[in-house]
Amino acid sequence: MADRDTLPLPLEVRDRLAELELELSEGDITQKGYEKKRSKLIGAFLPKAPGKGMDPSVPHERRTPVTPGSSSRYHRRRSSGSRDERYRSDVHTEAVQAALAKQKERGKMAVPMPSKRRSLVVQSSMDAYTPPGEEHIGHQDTSSGSEEEGSMQGEGTPTSSQGSINMENWISRAIHGSTTSSTTSSSSTQSGGSGAASRLADVMGQTHLGKSENHSTPPDVTGYTTDSIQVERPQGSTTASRATPKYGNAELMETGDGVPVGGRVSAKIQQLVNTLKRPKRPPLREFFVDDFEELLEVQQPDPNQPKAEGAQMLAMRGEQLGVVTNWPLSLEAALQRWGTISPKAPCLTTMDTNGKPLYILTYGKLWVRSMKVAYNILHKLGSKQEPMVRPGDRVALVFPNNDPAAFMVAFYGCLLAELVPVPIEVPLTRKDAGSQQIGFLLGSCGVTVALTSDACHKGLPKSTTGEIPQFKGWPKLLWFVTESKHLSKPPRDWFPHIKDANNDTAYIEYKTCKDGSVLGVTVTRIALLTHCQALTQSCGYTEAETIVNVLDFKKDVGLWHGILTSVMNMMHVISIPYSLMKVNPLSWIQKVCQYKAKVACVKSRDMHWALVAHKDQRDVNLSSLRMLVVADGSNPWSISSCDAFLNVFQSKGLKPEVICPCASSPEALTVAIRRPTDDSNQPPGRGVLSMQGLSHGVIRVDSEEKLSVLTLQDVGTAMPGALMCVVKPDGVPQLCKTDEIGELCVCSVATGTSYYGLSGMTKNTFEVFPVNSVGALISEYPFTRTGLLGFVGPGGLCFIAGKMDGLMVVGGRRHNADDIVATALAVEPMKFVYRGRIAVFSITVLHDERIVVVAEQRPDSTEEDSFQWMSRVLQAIDGIHQVGVYCLALVPSNTLPKTPLGGIHLSETKQLFLEGSLHPCNVLMCPHTCVTNLPKPRQKQPEIGPASVMVGNLVSGKRIAQASGRDLGQMEDNDQARKFLFLSEVLQWRAQTTPDHVLYTLLNSRGTIASSLSCVQLHKRAEKIATMLAERGHLQDGDHVALVYPPGIDLIAAFYGCLYAGCVPITVRPPHPQNIATTLPTVKMIVEVSRSACMMTTAVICKLLRSKEASAAVDVRTWPPVLDTDDLPKKKPPLLYKPSNPDTLAYMDFSVSTTGMLAGVKMSHTATSAFCRSIKLQCELYPSREVAICLDPYCGLGFVIWCLCSVYSGHQSILIPPSELEVNPALWLLAVSQYKVRDTFCSYSVMELCTKGLGLQTESLKSRGLDLSRVRTCVVVAEERPRIALTQSFSKLFKDLGLHPRAVSTSFGCRVNLAVCLQPHRLGKLADQGTSGPDPTTVYVDMRALRHDRVRLVERGSPHSLPLMESGKILPGVRIIIANPETKGPLGDSHLGEIWVCSGHNASGYFTVYGDEALQSDHFNSRLSFGDTQTIWARTGYLGFLRRTELTDASGERHDALYVVGALDEAMELRGMRYHPIDIETSVIRTHKSITECAVFTWTNLLVVVVELDGSEQEALDLVPLVTNVVLEEHYLIVGVVVVVDIGVIPINSRGEKQRMHLRDGFLADQLDPIYVAYNM
Repeated sequence: MADRDTLPLPLEVRDRLAELELELSEGDITQKGYEKKRSKLIGAFLPKAPGKGMDPSVPHERRTPVTPGSSSRYHRRRSSGSRDERYRSDVHTEAVQAALAKQKERGKMAVPMPSKRRSLVVQSSMDAYTPPGEEHIGHQDTSSGSEEEGSMQGEGTPTSSQGSINMENWISRAIHGSTTSSTTSSSSTQSGGSGAASRLADVMGQTHLGKSENHSTPPDVTGYTTDSIQVERPQGSTTASRATPKYGNAELMETGDGVPVGGRVSAKIQQLVNTLKRPKRPPLREFFVDDFEELLEVQQPDPNQPKAEGAQMLAMRGEQLGVVTNWPLSLEAALQRWGTISPKAPCLTTMDTNGKPLYILTYGKLWVRSMKVAYNILHKLGSKQEPMVRPGDRVALVFPNNDPAAFMVAFYGCLLAELVPVPIEVPLTRKDAGSQQIGFLLGSCGVTVALTSDACHKGLPKSTTGEIPQFKGWPKLLWFVTESKHLSKPPRDWFPHIKDANNDTAYIEYKTCKDGSVLGVTVTRIALLTHCQALTQSCGYTEAETIVNVLDFKKDVGLWHGILTSVMNMMHVISIPYSLMKVNPLSWIQKVCQYKAKVACVKSRDMHWALVAHKDQRDVNLSSLRMLVVADGSNPWSISSCDAFLNVFQSKGLKPEVICPCASSPEALTVAIRRPTDDSNQPPGRGVLSMQGLSHGVIRVDSEEKLSVLTLQDVGTAMPGALMCVVKPDGVPQLCKTDEIGELCVCSVATGTSYYGLSGMTKNTFEVFPVNSVGALISEYPFTRTGLLGFVGPGGLCFIAGKMDGLMVVGGRRHNADDIVATALAVEPMKFVYRGRIAVFSITVLHDERIVVVAEQRPDSTEEDSFQWMSRVLQAIDGIHQVGVYCLALVPSNTLPKTPLGGIHLSETKQLFLEGSLHPCNVLMCPHTCVTNLPKPRQKQPEIGPASVMVGNLVSGKRIAQASGRDLGQMEDNDQARKFLFLSEVLQWRAQTTPDHVLYTLLNSRGTIASSLSCVQLHKRAEKIATMLAERGHLQDGDHVALVYPPGIDLIAAFYGCLYAGCVPITVRPPHPQNIATTLPTVKMIVEVSRSACMMTTAVICKLLRSKEASAAVDVRTWPPVLDTDDLPKKKPPLLYKPSNPDTLAYMDFSVSTTGMLAGVKMSHTATSAFCRSIKLQCELYPSREVAICLDPYCGLGFVIWCLCSVYSGHQSILIPPSELEVNPALWLLAVSQYKVRDTFCSYSVMELCTKGLGLQTESLKSRGLDLSRVRTCVVVAEERPRIALTQSFSKLFKDLGLHPRAVSTSFGCRVNLAVCLQPHRLGKLADQGTSGPDPTTVYVDMRALRHDRVRLVERGSPHSLPLMESGKILPGVRIIIANPETKGPLGDSHLGEIWVCSGHNASGYFTVYGDEALQSDHFNSRLSFGDTQTIWARTGYLGFLRRTELTDASGERHDALYVVGALDEAMELRGMRYHPIDIETSVIRTHKSITECAVFTWTNLLVVVVELDGSEQEALDLVPLVTNVVLEEHYLIVGVVVVVDIGVIPINSRGEKQRMHLRDGFLADQLDPIYVAYNM
């Protein structure tokens, strides 16, 4: 630090440098931060190089903090024409336009536009459309969303007078250094759109990648390389087609790395991928390490963010409240005084909808009627002994907005009767938005009586008996009509008790919170009076002044000025109802002229609509106005209305100093108000603040960055008699520094005193004791929090920058909902969204708040308009606030929930959004831009070498994960069939020894026997088929024969016929007669791939294969010969074939995997016999047994159980074709009950059919005698992870019918071994172990660990837990080991790896057309890389783990449970982690009642979620945000595309498994006809 001494540095700079060095040594600051700050400090004192100016690396960021001393910075505006352009309030609109222009310059980036089905594009009908004049005028501004003021230049506003600024000048300003663009307007067209190819070319042409200026590139969503960002150019159709033939619709499409040919969808996805590849803004340092424990790293604050540097503020004291001698001692006393001294003086004039005076209430009438109301409530309700209300009780005031007179009488009646009025809105329907919450408030206040007017009482909804129904959530109320004619006159001697104002509660004002709940703020009588005095003093009210009130008179500014203070000063109020403003927005200005009113109370929207409507008005003169109170003047964007209004009406006599914005809140009443001055040379204060600074809670005046600023107007000084300070918004109420934004707090008599009945919240709000920096109290009196954010500027002027309710903290920075509304409105003022029909709120997703913007679009806007507007709003908000919008939704006009005065009901809107019932017509989600706190992508660790891990049977200190079923060799049983090597011999032996024993019984849909086969019948039939094959088919030994039969007995006979003839049978599912086009090609494919020399089938299917429809689907001429087995030859074959070698092929098993691959495996005679024996032993099957089978008999274990087991074991199989269940869902269970079956096999589809179809019929089935109590095993045959939810609901549902919950179990098989596990533990063994606790075969694992290929057991119900059920017991003769799929090393117990199997019934290999030997040996002949390297294993391709349980099996060994997690082929690698589609799908299905099914797949590293919608198409867009949220929350993944389709679009195979790859191909080839496709940005 030698240079420090040589430079002449001022003392404070030296001190600061010393502090910096200390911070560096203690590690509070990084080296980089230290150097930056140091260079900043001494930069000014460094000798400059001649002629070079300052070193560019030294940013000029030291701005003078705003302190009362630096008031010169505020440039008090002179009202002459030479205003400094910075203070123009329409700066915002221009800033937005410039921000957009800047994005445009950077090169258009096409955002894929969502595709919609035509039916959805037809917008809501024009009936729903209300012209701007009617609907969108008065809105109540309870929350950030409902405000309707924008920074709009009124039409007809002469801009020249505002010092016109050259637009280019703005455009050339940078928004900010980084390339933020989240999206830009779309060049793609609507789903009818032009050719995808040309559009793709556009996209490519327009992609200018921004240089990522001095930022490291953010984590890339689409690839894991972070060094360089390239746009993959689509290679078109030139991708070398692979050697492997593809089947199904795979032929239509090449979905490799190249972009598929000719799909509009794929072009859009490519667009999306390219957009996402562009650099985003620099990543916030808030990655949490997705470690085992997954600790969230708290976001590190940016060391360069602005910090408050001012001195600590002092509390500001308002002027002395000068109590004038003739001020009344209470409000009732004032009413009595005026009512008796000047009874004829007008108090209130009400208007009808034509603007004609409807009624004038004089002070005399008000006094007399209020007394009458007071007397009647106290004496005429209930009995003399038991009055219904007593002084101090709360009563509700329910009056419509067009009847202020009746309200006033009732309000003062309550004051006179010493009751506490609770004014509320009129409940219009039983389900009014927010009305339920109001009911809760009334209930908690103990309200039993509601005062209302005659007209209102008649208008309330009534039941048939004429009673007013109890509204939802409301207490039981007695409705009391306050019209004089209904009331009896008080006796002469009765007089209300008028006391001086005291601490009793005067009234309760309701307040709606951010979350929609309603609180009651209590105001005491002394606070009420003091507030009126303070307003009188600060507004200079005098007797008999006229005041025009446009505001809601039931609460807030409207109540305080128009009902209370007016009576204290005997003023005359002209009340303008909302209904009149809707018809005539100028009505209030006309009334000011007509009555020469001195004061008017309005909201910004009233000024705004007057601007829009004033053109046709000639004789406007506003010179009588001395004060225009702007009730929402504290709203950051009311300033534009005030300015525009002054601009237009200054020529009509409006004086600039008349405009008086005020700040108020339900808790603190009036917080500050600008005083009407006579001195027009004292113009109001303005602050032009940096948005960036505001987001960090500090005030930086007039940043060089002109676009990103917020212009604020002051709202005057503190109220007379009040003390005001600003405290930190959260934590201890510590005073802020002078350049820091905080929450305003007020200490005064004139504030609310509590939230009724909520002592805790009251303490936090009304009893705050602010402290200074050393922790000392600044006053012994409590302060009240106002809920307003702001600061006190020079001269004690208050500036409000937002509301606590509208505060959204995103990524550690604070944004105000109102500011974001203003920016959105400034994008295309008035053209697209009506002012005030826009809501902004935040929702919490993945540990941070995310901004949601919901707007009503105009009824005439097109898809293009909407999309254009949405993408521009995103850019504008991104440019000006540097924050991403998570979701932008547009709804049809007039559909957002309204508050009683027509504003948007924010919390209700948010509620609808979150529960998926908002029904938007356009949605744009940008999770890729906003969500920066995902866990870091996982880097795979290299495996540990074998030497360090293997010790005997331990791997890394754990038992090697291996298990086996019982040993076949040692099991001595009297198994006669064992002596035969071949199944054909077993059948011949059975036909001789037990010819009439029935092996098969087939049931039809009515449950009666359609046909049956005994041993000898089957043998004879098989002989005839063998003859037919030899004679008509001229087949040789070993030829392949395709059996195309419906599930039934023909299939079985044909199979044994083939064995007798020495042919190799292949079972094929017949084409579906209603769906030939899609099912026949699969049949053709299997026949060709299996090289079948001929086909055998029934006469019906023969006809089908030759039909017109068939020839349209496939080339019929290339079929091999087709034999019809319905017409068999009479004679038997000369000699039955006997295979010479048991290792030759017995049959082939073809199946389409879930990934859409067709694989045929070869089963030798040895394997087939071993398989049958293993099943016989595991299931204890004997000739005396009956087994019910409801499965598809075409492949896997289903085929073996249907066709082979009965012949081998001799038991009777009751066959139930699953297709018959569609006609009669109870068929299977009725058969099980009727035949008293103990063992039954089914598939998941069958189980689902029963659960869905019989859910409501259990009682009627019971009465039909259905009894499942004899079932000891019900096995679901499957090749997937057990569907635990389905098996559990099935067990629960049929428990009433006697089904034992432990009877249901699953099996597991795969291509290399058709059955690895089957059959649960015996029920008898389990029964004596007690049934307490969860089923021993279910474990809960941590889903996050699973993604890292680790198994971590957790407790049931813990977050991120996933239940897994054991896949049945390992079959005899089967050995299992868990191996690492990459290194092929053995794994330890409870480690996730690939399941490898070694058994006598493994298939002997794939049957392939093209000898893909490498795959063959890898799948069927694998060896471990260390440990036992001799055994030959087959790889199942499934991930799972073994876990030793506490249970013991029959031999006393501890039982090893196998848990299957999912197929390796199906698993998706995303962000370096392994995801199983089913887990994401389960989350998605849970999010909304209308989602019936879901399938996910990836494409170019984007996650695509397809959901089936069961509901109206209007609900389709509700699902997009919900799906995106849940996948982010539960899986830390960003969904790239959400596709909403009709029910039944997701293809499912015969086993009930989703065919995700077929779906993917269909989606990319544009064949799904989706209802809606959303491309998330």
